[in-house]
Amino acid sequence: MQPRGRKSERGNSVLEFALVAMPLVTMLLGVVVVGLNLGRSVQCSQVCRDTGSMYVRGVDFSRDGNKDILVRMAQGLGITRTGGTGVIILSKVTWVPASQCTALSLSPCNSNRHVVTQRIVIGNQALRASALGTPNSGLIDSSGIVSNYMQEGSAVANLVGLQLSQNEFAYVAESYFSSPDYDLPGFQSGSGVYSRSIF
Repeated sequence: MQPRGRKSERGNSVLEFALVAMPLVTMLLGVVVVGLNLGRSVQCSQVCRDTGSMYVRGVDFSRDGNKDILVRMAQGLGITRTGGTGVIILSKVTWVPASQCTALSLSPCNSNRHVVTQRIVIGNQALRASALGTPNSGLIDSSGIVSNYMQEGSAVANLVGLQLSQNEFAYVAESYFSSPDYDLPGFQSGSGVYSRSIF
């Protein structure tokens, strides 16, 4: 003979499993997405460091052949010379002391500010702007040199945590790669990884 209470509890295990499985599966998918994005983040940082290292040593990334080197280095991240799912931004930054503005009789002048003297962008420019700021595109020539950086307000760089002196330069490499393949509709969208290296 079976106790009478057991018949009324049939199916409870399946229901309990279903209630517990839904949040666990969602958490498992989230862990997988975070893990895959972490791997992409490591690759993004490596590309950023290597690019910055070459840039500070004088590699001219305004040339298509050198841009192709970066595209090959970032293989699997979906970047092309002028598009794709990634962008690499290179900036050469210096300090403009007030004494230099006075000596050159410049007014207005970006005195006592960091300024961008060169800007080169490889990949999809629409994905992300530089954290340093973006000089007016009309000021940038084909080799990335920013003209009139001592007076142009858009050339001022937001270089946090580093103070340069006169005639010192900082070479900054920034990279961003979007991760649309790791988005979870309804939970996470527009994800990507970003890295910055300063030399």
